[in-house]
Amino acid sequence: MFVRKTLLIVVLALLASSARAQISPGPLARPHKDLEGATRCVTCHQLAGGKATFKCLECHTEIAARLAAHKGLHFSYGLPSGSSQECAKCHSDHNGVDFPITKFETKTFDHKQTGYVLEGKHAGVECKKCHTPEHISADERRLIKMKDLNRTFIGIPETCTACHKDFHEGRLGPKCETCHNFNEWKNVGKTFDHSKTRYPLTGEHVPVKCEKCHTPGPDGKARYQGIPFGKCDDCHKDPHNGSFKQSCATCHVTSGWKRVTQGLQENFDHSKTKYPLEGKHKTVECIACHAKGDFKKELPFAKCTDCHKDAHNGQFLKRPDKGECSACHDVNGWKPSKFDVKAHAATQYPLAGKHAKVECKGCHLPKGKDTVYKLAKFSHCLDCHHDEHQTQFASAPWINQCEKCHTVDGFKPSAFSIAKHKETHFPLTGGHLAVLCADCHKPASAFPSAVLLPASLAVQNEPTPSEPAPGYHTTAVYHFRDISCTACHKDPHNGQFAERMRALRGDGTPIGCEACHITKNWKDVTRFDHERTKFALLGAHRAVACIDCHKPPNLGTKLIDADFTQAPLKCEECHQDVHGRQFAKAEGITPCADCHNAAKWKPALFDHEKTQFSLKGAHQNVRCIDCHKALKDFDGKQVLFYKPCPKDCKDCHGADPKFQKKS
Repeated sequence: MFVRKTLLIVVLALLASSARAQISPGPLARPHKDLEGATRCVTCHQLAGGKATFKCLECHTEIAARLAAHKGLHFSYGLPSGSSQECAKCHSDHNGVDFPITKFETKTFDHKQTGYVLEGKHAGVECKKCHTPEHISADERRLIKMKDLNRTFIGIPETCTACHKDFHEGRLGPKCETCHNFNEWKNVGKTFDHSKTRYPLTGEHVPVKCEKCHTPGPDGKARYQGIPFGKCDDCHKDPHNGSFKQSCATCHVTSGWKRVTQGLQENFDHSKTKYPLEGKHKTVECIACHAKGDFKKELPFAKCTDCHKDAHNGQFLKRPDKGECSACHDVNGWKPSKFDVKAHAATQYPLAGKHAKVECKGCHLPKGKDTVYKLAKFSHCLDCHHDEHQTQFASAPWINQCEKCHTVDGFKPSAFSIAKHKETHFPLTGGHLAVLCADCHKPASAFPSAVLLPASLAVQNEPTPSEPAPGYHTTAVYHFRDISCTACHKDPHNGQFAERMRALRGDGTPIGCEACHITKNWKDVTRFDHERTKFALLGAHRAVACIDCHKPPNLGTKLIDADFTQAPLKCEECHQDVHGRQFAKAEGITPCADCHNAAKWKPALFDHEKTQFSLKGAHQNVRCIDCHKALKDFDGKQVLFYKPCPKDCKDCHGADPKFQKKS
């Protein structure tokens, strides 16, 4: 038996050197270097047929413990507890001494995989700030096989005190997160629920810092137990110095010291005093009336001015109520005043129209610190309003009496009617009746200065105001020196009828355009008397359109562009010579009037008896064309020529038997 065992050892020893190269896949990594050798394979590998098995967790007990506890990085990969088969998928060995058996990139590592999420200020902390040997617990140290603990990332407890000092030295338990959070250590209000203690925080107590109440005890450390809180004066000084026997909670609440409770059972009820608090008085601080917290001192309260200053500085002292505030104001608020439009009707200036909608401050302006309510002037509009017309109506008969044209219902539209306009120097007629006021009454800049009157002389034949006005430039003009048509309208005839337009009316004003036109219709020129011209219209000329004689310089333009002074006076200057110049006389002109007149072109006035062929007898009923038949071409047209014409009977009647000589 001994011989067999010795022989087996010898054989294994002889085969060791050659078996290494044949059985081992390659040299082990440096952390496993001490496990080299064929005889030590069973340290990591389990000898069995078929698929290779590993015994990693038998050595790496710290990983095995985490898998068994269902926590840690390796558990997040889904590795089953107690199994080493999956280890080789990430930790490959037999690749040489310098092969990194563990590959771990800290910059891209997601700490969430460990089961401990880095929140708040933990998120920016470097790995080595927490993963240090001194932070590894003693129990974990016994499990970790790695000799250099600076290279491991496991073994750090997840409790705050593993890294941070417990300033409370265990007095508040091991869980810091009960009161603190990962973002702000000193802000415990978001985490710690004081309502679960014996003294829930309410009202103004909520924002108070912890150290204000949790003051140091005899040992110099902050107290969290044994602090008195049964009465308010355990923490607060009595500001009333014992004036009230009740506790503070009888009148006050934690939502604010100055907010005194009312209407609650056993609380202070001011309505039971001689002066119940109403309206805005309910929100007044007690100390505002009860100076220095002296609630036993009697206070006057019969009049508002017992407490309040007269904001109007005696302006209403002459009233029957001696200016008592309650006549216009109440405890619900100083503004708005109760003095309304109806009350204003009893004053010397009742409010009507748009005045009723004006805010008080629109008329009652401040003077220094005080608003003036007793106005010295209010009988004239200009006492309050700016003169929109810049003194144009300052003189008689207007004397700046705005109400003659306007009402309190609105500045626009004006009450100055067409009927009133008839009383002016320019009554509105015809088309002027439909013109908007603003179309004529424009700012001064729209008119030549020759048209306007100076502001100080705006109203004709009336005295100059005591102080000359500076002139009106930005406002509409209502007084004109020139009220002729051309003051507003451009002369379309460019002065052709200037002499006619300068003719005066009965009132001495120029007649202007109305010499020919009327305000009802510009195209109605029936006032123009053509008989007074060099060419009186007679006969058919009366029915001729003006533009047929008064032709514009360019064909197709309007009559208004014509030069009326250049109209032709002779027939041949308008009418074409239809006779082909056969009757032309001096300078080649055919005098149409020798045979025709304006009444009718046909029949002609031609006297045949003055010719060499008298038409007496039967000839006088013969048509001209029966004798005058000679047609000649003239300028491309066939024209009837009257010369030469046959004179002998036979020339016209040669074939007629009645004119043949008897043999």
